[in-house]
Amino acid sequence: MPDTARKSTSVRPLRWSGDAEGGLELLDQTRLPGEVAWITCRDVETLFEAIRTLRVRGAPAIGCAAAYGVVLGLSEARRRGETDWRRAVQRSCARLAESRPTAVNLFWALKRMQRCAESAADSDWPTAAARLLREANAIRDEDAAMCRAIGRHGGPLVRDGMGVLTHCNAGALATAEYGTALAPLYWAHEQNQRFRVYVDETRPLLQGARLTAWELCEAGIDVVLICDNMAAQVLREGRVQVVITGADRIAANGDTANKIGTYGLAVLARAHGVPFYVAAPTTTFDLATPDGAAIPIEQRSPDEIRRFMGHQSAPQEVPCYCPAFDVTPAELIAGLICERGLIQPVNAATIANALSAAPGRNATDPAPG
Repeated sequence: MPDTARKSTSVRPLRWSGDAEGGLELLDQTRLPGEVAWITCRDVETLFEAIRTLRVRGAPAIGCAAAYGVVLGLSEARRRGETDWRRAVQRSCARLAESRPTAVNLFWALKRMQRCAESAADSDWPTAAARLLREANAIRDEDAAMCRAIGRHGGPLVRDGMGVLTHCNAGALATAEYGTALAPLYWAHEQNQRFRVYVDETRPLLQGARLTAWELCEAGIDVVLICDNMAAQVLREGRVQVVITGADRIAANGDTANKIGTYGLAVLARAHGVPFYVAAPTTTFDLATPDGAAIPIEQRSPDEIRRFMGHQSAPQEVPCYCPAFDVTPAELIAGLICERGLIQPVNAATIANALSAAPGRNATDPAPG
């Protein structure tokens, strides 16, 4: 494996500028890797469009962006001369909740912002806006800390000389910073481990090719890009010893929704005796969803399949089926890596135990009492 220089892994896909009347700056991921460009959102509709069109994407990053979106909604309403900031919060939350249906972090963040607004119900507009901005900042900072902890807990799974396979993008670009599925890789890289990462291109929108490959190259990590349909051959040749992906929602029983193609990768990993892990913060767990059958699956535009890299690649009249996500059954997952530790075996009991554990206690430790 080539000797790669250690670089910074501190890519941050979003940042807030100014006070409560400021704006949310997003790294436009639709323009990577050809161009590193930032867009500024100063109203809810601009952010809504950015989430829908994947300018910002990844469950944790969407949650952080939505939290800031509530602050944008307040600023926007005040510019229009509205007097009831509580109504503005409700309207912003309702609109942003419509942007993506599968990623549970979006709804978690909006509910947290609503609770913050309720606790500030007697405050005047400037005080409420400042308080909501502090809450959005806390959500961002907590996500960054959780990702670092995921790296520490999952990093020992990545050892010298290993090959690692990942799908889509669950790195710094998909979170506040550092990432989920890529966090163990960054941690191992910082410990001077030498390994190679195989990245599925992830059709139809190429998040693996455009984003993960770019991100890992920027960090100086040894990376090899493959087409999605090459994963079986790479596994068969023994090039990969562990598979790690992210998640957009994890049901109470451990069934996991992630980018389309993840389920097939888990089946291939099982067939070749390679452990398949999922890395996600506890904010991605949804105990109200009993199993994968209850997870809503977003359907995308058929043109994402009919067109490739801006060019027509299929007849315009051909029907297309374009789910954005699939669900991997819990029995195919060797372990869930969260900020509280490694959850295994993956089932309703171990997940409930992990989520009820005190922060800092290992997820696989027995519950108190």
